[in-house]
Amino acid sequence: MLSAFDALFRICIFIVLYTYIGYPLLLWVLVKIKYLWPGRPAGPVGENNPILPVSLIIAAYNEEDIIEEKIKNCFELNYPAGQIEYIFITDGSTDATPAIISRYPRIRLLHQPERKGKLAAMNRAVDHALYPCLIFSDANAFLNADSIINMTRHYACKKTGGVAGEKKILSDPAAGSVSRGEGLYWRYESALKKLDAQLYSAIGAAGELFSIRKDLYKKLPEHTIIEDFVQSLYLCIDGYRVAYEPEAYSRETASLSVKEEMERKTRISAGGFQAMGMLKKLFNVFAYPVLSFQFISHRVLRWTLCPLALLLLLPLSFALYGYGDIYALALFAQLALYALALAGWYCAHHQYRFKGFYVPFYFVMMNYCVFAGFARFLKKAQPVVWEKAGRKKSA
Repeated sequence: MLSAFDALFRICIFIVLYTYIGYPLLLWVLVKIKYLWPGRPAGPVGENNPILPVSLIIAAYNEEDIIEEKIKNCFELNYPAGQIEYIFITDGSTDATPAIISRYPRIRLLHQPERKGKLAAMNRAVDHALYPCLIFSDANAFLNADSIINMTRHYACKKTGGVAGEKKILSDPAAGSVSRGEGLYWRYESALKKLDAQLYSAIGAAGELFSIRKDLYKKLPEHTIIEDFVQSLYLCIDGYRVAYEPEAYSRETASLSVKEEMERKTRISAGGFQAMGMLKKLFNVFAYPVLSFQFISHRVLRWTLCPLALLLLLPLSFALYGYGDIYALALFAQLALYALALAGWYCAHHQYRFKGFYVPFYFVMMNYCVFAGFARFLKKAQPVVWEKAGRKKSA
């Protein structure tokens, strides 16, 4: 029995360390090797690529408080006026959002009273898009001026089917554990996406800023929860790659509260389990050797074995305590992690700020939300139409 516990303990330790530390390090090494290889093809980005006509599509549901700021941001983008069209879709909005947008003749407004969810709105908007390059952005995400031109230049490479932009969480000196933890998480994710893209393809794209060739866009089933992730990986299944452009970024404020961020993470986790079923082809490592390696290492382990390993490690460490220093060290490390996370949870609820609590709290919260998302997925209780998460007001 002791040997079985020891073997399981070591497997769990390996899974957790590989998922969050080992894979990024291995990815970094593989990218370095690739870039040293003789005859490595030049990157797809050139200095004088032709300007592609683009359709910028923004889904906006009850965004009257922020929509004019978003419109101003769109008009300030550094892109030739005759090469960009603006499509705002406001299906189901019951506030003044459609009326505000209708004041701007440069924008094509699509609106219907019935709300079917963001994906249904996007599918409908694509039917109205005139141009061959689609760019999607959220109403509460603000883009840097050169974001569009930096994304479209990747299409000089015919194998590029889509381009993922970077997501940035606006820093707030008064932010608590949730805000700071979310910001740190996205910086970590951005570094991973950059390495993923350098090795082969970015694994997923954030809906805040994502581009795709119109002729490659798939009308996913309207019950799809994390449509941006599934859409981007369908491109890869079809033989294309998703480029990553850190100089095209969206900026948004953090979630208003722990409750809001947990709800968002739980929804994404439920969508992750759904996505694994929709993307089951990517588990075939013989058909997609590099892509499967990236997909499983970067995403699947986070949604499956890693949270399970964390759940098992604590009782295993207690059971093995006294049989070696490694078990004692693992036990004390976990107790310290959960104590710091608990302190972070307390601080987040009482608006206290202490940097040492950000990462432990957010890490534990993310993994808890995987279990909550899995339960929601099993019960088919995650609706495709949900109440949008509250966000802090931008400065």
